[in-house]
Amino acid sequence: MKWNLASEKLPNNDERVLAFVPNNKVFLPGKTGEFELREIIVLRFLENFYPEGSEKRIKHGPHFWQGEGNSNHFFKDVTHWTSMPEKPEII
Repeated sequence: MKWNLASEKLPNNDERVLAFVPNNKVFLPGKTGEFELREIIVLRFLENFYPEGSEKRIKHGPHFWQGEGNSNHFFKDVTHWTSMPEKPEII
């Protein structure tokens, strides 16, 4: 599996990928403050998500990584990404 640097190459718009987010904390249920690190997650790349001239575009850049559940990330959060693996062949 080849990982791409997000600063050098981007996925296609609306493409689901495996993304590497360093030190990504996922809080566990129960509001205890406990968490686990999940640095590789599934995200969808959204090209030019923020409108031209918007405050968020100026602060975070034009693109966005949409997560599943509560795992959205600003563009700079993701350092690497790779295409989703092929599903297994079912016999």
